[in-house]
Amino acid sequence: MLCIETKDLRKKYASTVAVDGVDLQIESGQVFGFLGPNGAGKSTVIKLLTTLISPSNGKISVLGIDSAKHPLEIRKKIGVVLQQPSYEPTLSAEKSLEKYGMMWNIDKKTRKKRTEELLSAFGLEEIRKKKMDDLSIGQRRRVQVAREFMHDMDLLFLDEPTVGLDPAARRKLLDFLREQVKNSGLTIFYTTHVLSEAEYLCDNIAIINNGKIMAVDSPSELKNRFGHEKTIKIHISTVSEELKSKLSTIPECQIKLEPEPTVIINSTKSEIVLMNILKILNETETKINDLSAIPTNLEEIFLKVVGDSN
Repeated sequence: MLCIETKDLRKKYASTVAVDGVDLQIESGQVFGFLGPNGAGKSTVIKLLTTLISPSNGKISVLGIDSAKHPLEIRKKIGVVLQQPSYEPTLSAEKSLEKYGMMWNIDKKTRKKRTEELLSAFGLEEIRKKKMDDLSIGQRRRVQVAREFMHDMDLLFLDEPTVGLDPAARRKLLDFLREQVKNSGLTIFYTTHVLSEAEYLCDNIAIINNGKIMAVDSPSELKNRFGHEKTIKIHISTVSEELKSKLSTIPECQIKLEPEPTVIINSTKSEIVLMNILKILNETETKINDLSAIPTNLEEIFLKVVGDSN
């Protein structure tokens, strides 16, 4: 079942085109990553999908519901955490969760149970009595995400949810989200600037730039499509002038002296280039300390896709 579907989605502000013909088909029960540089249109798309703003053109279906005809029905079935802070400064972390449950008409017994579960899951027990205004940015962010799980929902929009989180808290959140998708069939629409997060968490990813979708696929398939260039590092003992001279004839390689002498190969034919370099190292009697191949990561794919579209 399609959880989200858009056709020729457009949003224009005066002479600025923020979203330009976006077509999406997102299946239920997955984490869908939505990546793009600042100003690419990510936040505008989220506001369109959550019915906070109306499109200039195009159609939006969320959970099988036409957003133009029944926006309130969509809002009843989704959770939303936007980039902008949203909290009551005088409420404690605990009371913030409980109040959110009351807003969704969750009965008292269930509210209490979910509050305790979420305080534990998000590592908030020690600060449960602290006022929201006294919490750090990362702590407030955790409360904002946690409170969405006070109510039942089919779709959750998370816009940069890990801002301000330390690495341990970030990983704990990502693991919690994965478990929710696995156990409840929840669908998550997820934006982030931390591309390692997207690679770790997301089943499929769309890359947007200048309001247009540039690529949509799983992280592994994006690597297959765009990650043809491989990097190989050869750590060597010394760099002689003779070695520098011979390697200068190979454009796909470079020499770095710090923190240790290293020959770096960047090429779509890295294995062939490697054989030529190994021959030169042998000719110059250069000792090899170590050799490693670096797999293409999502950040490199992102930079390539965005760079090619500019």
